[in-house]
Amino acid sequence: MARAFNFNAGPAALPEEVLLKAQKEFLDFEGSRMSVMELSHRSKEYSRVHDKASGLLRELMEIPADYEILFLQGGASLQFSMIPMNLLDQERGASYILTGSWSEKALKEAKKLGPIEIAASTKESGYHAIPPLSDIQWKENTSYVHLTSNNTIYGTQWKEYPQTDQIPLIADMSSDILSKKIDVSQFGLIYAGAQKNLGPSGVTVVIIRKDLIQKDDSLPTMLSYETHAGSNSLYNTPPTLAIYLLSLVLEWAKDKGGVAQIEQQNQQKAKLIYDAIDESNGFYSGHADQDSRSNMNITFTLPTNELTKQFLQEAANEGFIGLGGHRSVGGCRASIYNAVPHEHCQALADFMVKFKKINS
Repeated sequence: MARAFNFNAGPAALPEEVLLKAQKEFLDFEGSRMSVMELSHRSKEYSRVHDKASGLLRELMEIPADYEILFLQGGASLQFSMIPMNLLDQERGASYILTGSWSEKALKEAKKLGPIEIAASTKESGYHAIPPLSDIQWKENTSYVHLTSNNTIYGTQWKEYPQTDQIPLIADMSSDILSKKIDVSQFGLIYAGAQKNLGPSGVTVVIIRKDLIQKDDSLPTMLSYETHAGSNSLYNTPPTLAIYLLSLVLEWAKDKGGVAQIEQQNQQKAKLIYDAIDESNGFYSGHADQDSRSNMNITFTLPTNELTKQFLQEAANEGFIGLGGHRSVGGCRASIYNAVPHEHCQALADFMVKFKKINS
């Protein structure tokens, strides 16, 4: 069966090797005569899956020993609330950097729980760029600084992060985690929904420095990081199938050479499509400023809405899926996460060149 050219923004493409291995093990996982979905989350078979996922993530991202890895549910959207519930000091407040819709949503939830300030924003300019580090300002004693590392809707991505010293830097990395090397120790907390680079939807990864995990009896039990850190993310039944697939994706990433090799491949994939945009003499226009361009989500427009509709229809006829821009901004978007093959990006670039030649 020919696979689709899958450029969906999320849930997104999974490595074909991972899907084939999961298919092979679906009815009989490691001789248990049961599917992973049927195993008790307290069983030794599932414990190996759980620990492998955590261990591989720590290895691939070089996560220091003084950080906990949590597997939670509720998506990144629940973290918009859990973070201020656990970390926001009412007297000190917190600082948020606005670079797109998801950072706006994180800000909205945090404001319900305490005083929040905007440290920087590119909203007025249409979220075309990441703010210069020199423009970001936060109170000296703020509880934390929050940012969204990659903006799926607008196609912008942080290239370097603000140095916050003793203030915890918190990052929503849902759409670019594991896509490039980062220094985890620069962050107090990293969180990411799995459905773009880590696996299927249903599990959310939280990487949190241990000193930030505090016991607070006023919090609902399930909304306390202390609850999950103290039970190895097994306080209640975890999303076992999603974590199993996460472990397979991490295994695949290691086999591919690790994060450094994946980062190099992502840069090469992105260049193919950005070159098609930049060499089109304005037929395709990128949304993001060049120094803020994302290697995960490439957003662009065509000269007219009619041409955009034609482009998307002809692309769909050729097997390209998920190229429509987000409903809030329109245009086109190619999401090229880790699992999207180089050949698929080459095929899209070739299609773009061909479409421009015929229609300009």
